[in-house]
Amino acid sequence: MDKTYSPKDIEENLYQQWEEKGYFKPSGEGQPYSIMIPPPNVTGSLHMGHAFQHTIMDTLTRYQRMDGKNTLWQVGSDHAGIATQMVVERQLAAQDTTRQQLGRDAFIDKVWEWKEQSGGTITSQMRRLGDSVDWDRERFTMDEGLSKAVLEVFVQLYKDDLIYRGKRLVNWDPKLQTAISDLEVENKEQQGFIWHLRYPLADGATTADGKDYLVVATTRPETMLGDVCVAVHPDDERYQHLVGKHIELPIVNRRVPIIADDYVDAEFGTGCVKITPAHDFNDYEVGKRNQLGMIAVFDDTAHVLATAGLFTSTGEELDELNGFDGKLPAQYAGLERFEARKKLIAEFEANGLLEKTEKHTNKVPYGDRGGVPIEPHLTDQWYVRAAPLAKQATEAVEDGRIEFVPKQYENMYFSWMRDIQDWCISRQLWWGHRIPAWYDNDGNVYVGRNEDEVRRDNELSADIQLRQDDDVLDTWFSSALWTFSTLGWPEQTDDLKTFHPTDVLVTGFDIIFFWVARMIMMTMHFMKDEQGQPQVPFKKVYVTGLIRDEEGQKMSKSKGNVLDPLDMIDGISADELVAKRTANLMQPKMREKIEKATRKQFPEGITPHGTDALRFTLTALASTGRDINWDMKRLEGYRNFCNKLWNASRFVLMNTEEHDCGAAGGDMTLSLADEWILARFNHTVKEFRQALDSYRFDMAASIAYEFTWNQFCDWYLELTKPILQQGSDAEQRGTRRTLVTVLEQLLRLLHPIMPYITETIWQRVKPLAGIQGETIMLQAFPQVCDDTDVQAMQDMEWLKRVILAIRNIRGEMDLSPNKPLPLLLSHADTMARGRIEKNQNFLSSLAKLESVEFLGDNDDPPASMTALVDNLQLHIPMAGLIDKDAELKRLNKAIEKAEKDLQRVSGKLSNENFVSKAPEAVIAKEREKQTEAQELVNQLQEQLKKIEAL
Repeated sequence: MDKTYSPKDIEENLYQQWEEKGYFKPSGEGQPYSIMIPPPNVTGSLHMGHAFQHTIMDTLTRYQRMDGKNTLWQVGSDHAGIATQMVVERQLAAQDTTRQQLGRDAFIDKVWEWKEQSGGTITSQMRRLGDSVDWDRERFTMDEGLSKAVLEVFVQLYKDDLIYRGKRLVNWDPKLQTAISDLEVENKEQQGFIWHLRYPLADGATTADGKDYLVVATTRPETMLGDVCVAVHPDDERYQHLVGKHIELPIVNRRVPIIADDYVDAEFGTGCVKITPAHDFNDYEVGKRNQLGMIAVFDDTAHVLATAGLFTSTGEELDELNGFDGKLPAQYAGLERFEARKKLIAEFEANGLLEKTEKHTNKVPYGDRGGVPIEPHLTDQWYVRAAPLAKQATEAVEDGRIEFVPKQYENMYFSWMRDIQDWCISRQLWWGHRIPAWYDNDGNVYVGRNEDEVRRDNELSADIQLRQDDDVLDTWFSSALWTFSTLGWPEQTDDLKTFHPTDVLVTGFDIIFFWVARMIMMTMHFMKDEQGQPQVPFKKVYVTGLIRDEEGQKMSKSKGNVLDPLDMIDGISADELVAKRTANLMQPKMREKIEKATRKQFPEGITPHGTDALRFTLTALASTGRDINWDMKRLEGYRNFCNKLWNASRFVLMNTEEHDCGAAGGDMTLSLADEWILARFNHTVKEFRQALDSYRFDMAASIAYEFTWNQFCDWYLELTKPILQQGSDAEQRGTRRTLVTVLEQLLRLLHPIMPYITETIWQRVKPLAGIQGETIMLQAFPQVCDDTDVQAMQDMEWLKRVILAIRNIRGEMDLSPNKPLPLLLSHADTMARGRIEKNQNFLSSLAKLESVEFLGDNDDPPASMTALVDNLQLHIPMAGLIDKDAELKRLNKAIEKAEKDLQRVSGKLSNENFVSKAPEAVIAKEREKQTEAQELVNQLQEQLKKIEAL
């Protein structure tokens, strides 16, 4: 093996070999185990969240594969309708053309062309992460098979009266001119205003305090053109006498009623609320409850209409509403919504109807793609009736057929499902699954898999013209079918029978409703088991938290704190990192701010760490369901862990290759150290399996790390040296056999988390261990043995305590690690004496002792440093080892410095000005420094007392 571990020299070539030899494919043997990848957007690239989830999924897949399961990790990507369409439209804009100029068919061809050329970025990145997916089964939500499944589902749901078309209020992006999902809405906090507007009372009515108007407060005065009433709380005594009366709506000059509704908070503002059902989601519900009708005043681009759309509360179009014909004030026709706002405020003020204006901080919903405020907009859309589907999907979690890990996310799931609204599934885009609905010239709608089927099933003659719906389906519609459509449904394939339901879904909490719940609903409606009962899509849902930066901030391009997992793997210079983080920022001040922060955090850039170190770090940080603050120091630490494993393996190989390791038999004697490490490893396997089986990846990583670094490398390898140097042939053969056996099994244990380094080392170790096989990933995962040598565990752990006690004395006395020391022992019982005498070679070697002597019951030890292990007293005589006066002087000087450090940090934390202004993360670090400083002072003072007592 090379002297130095170099990830870049092994990783990419090794993955190519795995893929070419088909190691990732299902074996066809054993119990099926399957995981469906959450399909990343075809436009995307890996971020730390992807790397985190992919590491979890690959760890599970490799573990189950090695444990004899017939494993499938299904790979694929999502067509990402709106995101992909925007990418291609930007390309067209650079060529001075538009999709409208190209036409729909030509534009779709352009999108497919882009997808083939540039859409595979994420798949190459997945390979760098070591994802052991079956690439031959790669699917795409717009491929032929999945498109067929989407058609089938839509048609069947329509026939089951679970899909309908209706006019409802939706999130509307005026820039992209399409409905968008809640997940595509980003609420941005910004400084705005609340305008208090006077609405004159009609018919001479007055308020309780004699005013002839009501005051309503609004952050969106432009929507008053579509007001249908003013609402007050039923129990608000100030306005009870006005309920049923009217106000004269300013500017539009129409009467609207005053109603009572529990939605109004009587304690907020004036207790009077304007209700505009066509432009506010809460108002929409008020309007439905009170059958008020709706007035839509904006077009698809959020400009004021000349004539408003008039509708009933259920969406039927009207010619007039309560005598209103829809004509809006001419001076507002064609104005963009915010221009209309300015003009309306000016007109209210000019007419003496602007009570006051207040500054107000509120959250404004923006479309995350279009980048403009979304508009609640009344449009014709296609919907899924969600409540009937949600019922059995809720029951599946209630009765345990599906379990959430951690369990508390079930409450989030239930809260959504028990108050579910119908799902808007149509989008006004060109890229996506086109809705399989056709219209004739009379407005009749027909649904079918294609136009021929529609004509045949509805007996339509050839002279009846049909036009297909222009809309496409929400991307979540096709991804909701992911677990069964990728396995060949609607055909009843062998894969479907074998791998469905899947075993676990690994996903983030933010899409439990948008994806997880919808997958459960769709799957249980369309998939049935052999007894005809609804089949769940997966048995477990493992929910991950977000990966945040080191200060706990969410990673985002605008903050300039995004970390690319491939930069962790390959490294990146400071200049390159700055260029990447500021590439799309237009504001010079923002670019300067992010560059400064980046250079402060990474003055030398990011050094290469390799895939295995990144994967181990992500696994170690994977505490159940909690957000993770990324820690570069942990990454560096686990890079060192890879080095430790590499160097330990080199030690093993140097002492076993070209030597007799007992593979062909021969006498073998196992030392206490050999028996102990075998028993200790067996215990580690048991704990590691329990951790992975319960989805405690952080615990699994900790268990593997502790055994590898502390037990195998720091203890066992040192314990083998006396035997390898001085032991008999049988003892040496036994130790070499144990070395290669434990290392080979340890590599198998670590492989699911650290695939590259383990495969590389295993190829060198396997012949020494007498193992056959081409790759470690197809070897059996270590099993738990029942015949663990408990006595060896107890004896060795006791002996380690003795060695550590001597090392602590050496450290306290500032004695050289290599200086041989005399050891005197007193109060040794029979067991302690036997353990020492039998293993004196280990003790002398690891504790660096020149002699070991038992004192008699009446013998007093000389002036010594003393330690206690159970009842056994350990004495290290100090005569000739230290200069007492010099040691006291050194300790007093060290105490003085430590106390100054403690005083400095304590003073900082007692400064109220600092504590009130500093970030919490900074304060936490200072408190940690204070604790460490206090501990150091205590330790030094304790040492001082011991030296003074000599």
